[in-house]
Amino acid sequence: MVYSMVKILEIYDSYTKGHSEHVAMLAEQIGKTLGLPVSDLQTLYWAGLVHDIGKILVPTSILNKPGKLTLDEYEMVKKHPVWGYQVLNTSEELQEIAFIIKHHHERWDGNGYPDRLSGVDIPLLSRILALVDTYDSMTSDRAYRTSLSPEDAKHIIARLSGNQFDPSLVETFLSLPSQ
Repeated sequence: MVYSMVKILEIYDSYTKGHSEHVAMLAEQIGKTLGLPVSDLQTLYWAGLVHDIGKILVPTSILNKPGKLTLDEYEMVKKHPVWGYQVLNTSEELQEIAFIIKHHHERWDGNGYPDRLSGVDIPLLSRILALVDTYDSMTSDRAYRTSLSPEDAKHIIARLSGNQFDPSLVETFLSLPSQ
């Protein structure tokens, strides 16, 4: 069932295919480095694959817009974690994954969305997804900008430690072999 959802998202937004796979694999790598149990690694991997499933409700004209989003457009994009949660939470088997993806845009400092959680109130697996999602987005070409080098993206991640990201996860991420 999860693979079917991934395929739907890939058809809707071709950028998501490689992005979701990269996020899933990198999130799992961080989880292994942290020594998380196998069950958490599996949840993290699957959550990585479907973390953007809510984007199927965002018009492609917004997702692929080459310029800056309007405030209304940005507010619509910000709804995708909740929409993804609502889609996945209807299945008992996917409720844990739904909860994780709902919070993958929360920030360590509490300025994220949808619930403005902060610090350790953000589920650990969501904090991992937030970090690797941002990294992969920065190192991928988008409609509105070209990609950054892995080194430049890592410098930005390091700078955002303690604000956007969990400092201990940033330290773990930066210690990994090159992505």
